[in-house]
Amino acid sequence: MQFVLNHWYLFLALVVVLALLVAPNFMQVMHGIKSLTPAQSVLSINRESAVVIDVCEPSEYAGGHVPNAVNVPLSSLAQRLTSLNKYKERPLILVCRSGNRALKAATMLCKSGFPAVYVMAGGQAAWEKENLPLEK
Repeated sequence: MQFVLNHWYLFLALVVVLALLVAPNFMQVMHGIKSLTPAQSVLSINRESAVVIDVCEPSEYAGGHVPNAVNVPLSSLAQRLTSLNKYKERPLILVCRSGNRALKAATMLCKSGFPAVYVMAGGQAAWEKENLPLEK
């Protein structure tokens, strides 16, 4: 206890770092957003006609993306929600480079009433690691 009192700033930094690590997982569980591996994503695309929504910026998207992915950058997602209504009855798989932006976008879509929203675990980096094809 004496250590905590003498080095309160280190303890505070530890609490902040732990909160930042736990917050995304908490948000995902709170909104009921499930993660899919790249292999599960391929199955969902093939069996359920899932739509892949790439929330990367256009320059990142142009560098390579999941085949047939629809590019809706996170920065403009709120303005383009109505354009996604045509996919409301299909599962949506959100992807970005690592998964962080996709989780934010998935939360926004869940709040907007989209019933089946998933995040690709590991993002496009995991897709590439599985040697799955990219479209440019």
